[in-house]
Amino acid sequence: QVQLVESGGGLVQAGGSLRLSCTASTNIASFNIMGWHRHLPGEQRELVASISSGGDTNHLHSMNSRFTISRDNAKNTLYLQMNNLKPEDTGVYYCEGTMRDGINYWGKGTLVTVSS
Repeated sequence: QVQLVESGGGLVQAGGSLRLSCTASTNIASFNIMGWHRHLPGEQRELVASISSGGDTNHLHSMNSRFTISRDNAKNTLYLQMNNLKPEDTGVYYCEGTMRDGINYWGKGTLVTVSS
């Protein structure tokens, strides 16, 4: 069973930065695509950013380049660098990956709280 474990969430003041990490129990090169999603209070979960096995990235346009997704295959870790955080970024952030065989895995999430 593949496991994805997020870390790096916490409390930060508006304008601050956090780097989220997602460590996989398997070689992340096995994932065709990986992504970060977030669930903001009162809203549906949304995709924040994704990255393919080849390194192609997509970021939600509303992020205005504040968030950057990256992956380190040697460490089996996916990252989300979040800069200039805003109170409306407060929510639970999830790591997700789809294997080459189509099976999809999710982490349990990490809470990000941005104070004004």
